[in-house]
Amino acid sequence: RVLGKITEAQYTEAVAQTLKISDRQLLSVHADHVAEMVRQELFAQYQDETYTRGFNVYTTLNGAEQNAAYNSLRSNVLAYDQRHGYRGPEDFVDLPEDADERDDAIDRILAKHPNSDNLIAAVVTEVSSKKVRAEPASGDTIEISGEGLRFVARALQASARDGTRIRVGSVIRASRDGKGRWSISQMPEVEAAFVALNAEDGSYRALVGGFDFSRKQFNHVTSAWRQPGSSIKPFIYSAALEKGYSPATQVEDAPLSLPAGDNGKTWEPQNDDGYDGPISLRRALARSKNVVAVRLLRAITPQYGRDYLTRFGFDATKHPADLTMTLGSGSVTPQQMAAAYAVFANGGYKVTPHLIEKITDSRGNVLQETPQPPVRQDEQRVIDSRNAFIMDSMLREVAHTGTGALAGQRLGRADIAGKTGTTSDAFDGWFAGYASDVVAVAWMGFDQPKSLGAREFGATLALPIWIDYMRQALAGKPVAERSPPTGVSFVDGDWMYDEFNSDSGVKELDVESLPGMVRDFFKRLGI
Repeated sequence: RVLGKITEAQYTEAVAQTLKISDRQLLSVHADHVAEMVRQELFAQYQDETYTRGFNVYTTLNGAEQNAAYNSLRSNVLAYDQRHGYRGPEDFVDLPEDADERDDAIDRILAKHPNSDNLIAAVVTEVSSKKVRAEPASGDTIEISGEGLRFVARALQASARDGTRIRVGSVIRASRDGKGRWSISQMPEVEAAFVALNAEDGSYRALVGGFDFSRKQFNHVTSAWRQPGSSIKPFIYSAALEKGYSPATQVEDAPLSLPAGDNGKTWEPQNDDGYDGPISLRRALARSKNVVAVRLLRAITPQYGRDYLTRFGFDATKHPADLTMTLGSGSVTPQQMAAAYAVFANGGYKVTPHLIEKITDSRGNVLQETPQPPVRQDEQRVIDSRNAFIMDSMLREVAHTGTGALAGQRLGRADIAGKTGTTSDAFDGWFAGYASDVVAVAWMGFDQPKSLGAREFGATLALPIWIDYMRQALAGKPVAERSPPTGVSFVDGDWMYDEFNSDSGVKELDVESLPGMVRDFFKRLGI
C-alpha cells in the first residue's frame, strides 16, 4: 500500500483475512547440504538471477533414501559419541530468582545453542541423582529420570569435576524417543559424511555432508580431503591383475623391514591381526593384510600403481609414489571414492557424479535437462570387464567373510561388496561398497584429525552407517548376478585371466625363500 502497489480496499481486505498457520513440515526431506550444492551450481550459471527468477530445480535424489542416509548418519554418530562418554554441559548461566528475569536469561543463553533436529537444548532448573528438570526454548519443562540419566550418571554426582558436573543453570541436550521418553545426550564433536550414487550413470541418490548443516556448512562429501586407509587397497589389487596376478596368488605374510631414507632408518608395516605366512590375495584383501598390500605394490611398482589410480578418477598429485600409498597415505574425498567404486560395480566404466535432473523457470519452461545416459562406448571403459568381474568377486569376499562381514550378515544378500578403511591411529573410518546398482561411501572422523579410539575401525565407525542406509536403498531390488566375461577361467579354485593361466602368471610372491616344508604346512592350513 505504501508503495502504491495495492489499493486501500485491497489492503483492508488482506488485513481482515484470518491467518492460517500449518504445522505440516514443509521440507519432508533432510537435504541441506544438497540444497547448498544446488544453489552454488545455479549461481555459477545464472548469478544474481538465481534469487529472482523463481527457478524450480529437480534433483536426482531419492527422498526415502536421502532420509535414510540422514537418519543413519546421525544415529550412528550419536552411537559413537555415547561409546566415548559424556564431556559435560555445553554452557552455564546463573539463573536469577525473579521468574521473568530467569526466563530472559534462559532465552538469551539458548539463543546461542540452537536445537539440532531431535537434540533439544535446555537449561537445567532442578537436579538430583535421580531426576533432572530442564527448560527448552519452547518453555515446556522437560523431566528426565531413570534410564534417561544413565549416560550422564557420573556428571550428576556431587564429586564430579566442575567442567562435567550437571547443576542448575547447565545447558544440556535432551532427546525424546518414539515412546516420548526423554534422555540426556550431547552434541557430538566428531563429523561424518555419506554419499550414494547410481553406479550406472553417476546420479546422486543420497548425500549428507555432515552431522548438522546449521552448525557447520562444510560439505565433507565433496570437500573433505582425507586419508582413505585400506579402502584404497582394491585399486592396487586391480592394478596387479593386469600384471599377471590373480586372487589365488600366494604372497608371504611375514614381517617386512624396508629402508626409509638415507639416514639408515627402516619402515616396518604392521598388520592388525598378526601374520599368517603364505596367503592368497583373495584372503589377504578380505582380512586387509597391510604387509601383503605393501609387497604387492613393491612388485608392480609405486609409479605404476599411482598412474593406475587415475583411471578411477583419483588425483595422482594427492597420492605419494611410494609404498605407503597402498595403505592409504594419500588423500581422497568421499565423492571421489564413490565414483571410483562405481567402476567395480558397473563392470568397468567411469561415471561422473551429477545432481540436477532438470531446471524450469517460474512458468514451467524447461531451461536445462540432463539427457538420458547414452549407450556405453568403449572409450568410457577404464578397466577390463574381466578385471571388474574378478575384483567384484574379491570385494564380495570382504563383505561376507572379511573385515566387512557385518554387511553381508545384516543385509543377507550375495551381491554385497565393499571394503573397510581405517587410517593410522584411527584418525579416519571408512566403508565403501555397493550392491545392485547402488554404490555408497560412509566416512567418520574429526575435522581436526585425532584418534577416534584404539578400539575403533572402519567396521565400527562407517560400516553401520552404510548398512542402515542400504536396508532402504536395496529394498525390493533383485540380487545382482554376474556372469564371467570372455577371457577368464576358474582354475584351481579361483578366477584368473586366460593369458595368465600358464607360466606367465604370477603364482607366488616373496615365498620362494621359505623352506618347502613350511610352505606346504601353510598350504595345508588353507592360507
